[in-house]
Amino acid sequence: MEHILEMVGRAALAFAIMMMITRLLGKQTIAQMTYHDFVAAITLGALTANLAFNVQMKMWHLITALLTFTGIAYLLMFLSLRYRPLRKWFSGQPTMMIQNGKILEENMRKLKFSLDTLNQELRERNIYNIEEVQFAVLELNGEISILRKPEYLPVTRKDLKLKTDRQWFPVELIMDGQIVQDNLNQNNLTIEWLMSQVQKKGLTVAEVNYAVKSSNGHVYFDRYDDQMSNPIDKE
Repeated sequence: MEHILEMVGRAALAFAIMMMITRLLGKQTIAQMTYHDFVAAITLGALTANLAFNVQMKMWHLITALLTFTGIAYLLMFLSLRYRPLRKWFSGQPTMMIQNGKILEENMRKLKFSLDTLNQELRERNIYNIEEVQFAVLELNGEISILRKPEYLPVTRKDLKLKTDRQWFPVELIMDGQIVQDNLNQNNLTIEWLMSQVQKKGLTVAEVNYAVKSSNGHVYFDRYDDQMSNPIDKE
């Protein structure tokens, strides 16, 4: 029983420490895995696993190792932001895969990037004909950025000289039946205005699962009771 309690405590401590480290290193470590981000994530994960389950090692030794490695990762991130040459070495740099419609085979060989993988990446961006591509760049996080040739670019409202309505960032008003007061305050919206919108739909706040003011200014409501007689994929 004592060992179980110790393991539970160590696991909770490991989780808390990793949450703090992730907050310290920032979203980039999660969203954009560069070389040193990948190394940092793997090493921190191994150290945290040992902290949680390896009862043979002293807890403070592992915590010291975790904090030391976190300091190193943070220092590398700081230096990468301040000095571009170091950023190139630590994080790498984007690599051109297709230039002016021509596949750069030498770059692909250096990156161990096959034509099958390139075609898959293009298909995932709804490009089934490689002749449509003007430029393709492999970014630091492993994603490919594509620029189509001018004749294959989609037509925009500006091209057609159509009037464009003003847009706003969507504002979540109600989530899980609870009014999101912070969002109302930040967007100069009042409870009275929200209640009037709810009443227009013949609803009460308690009946609303989700409500959002969309980018076009319209308010969308989702009820708890969807009133669907034959819902699809009902479990």
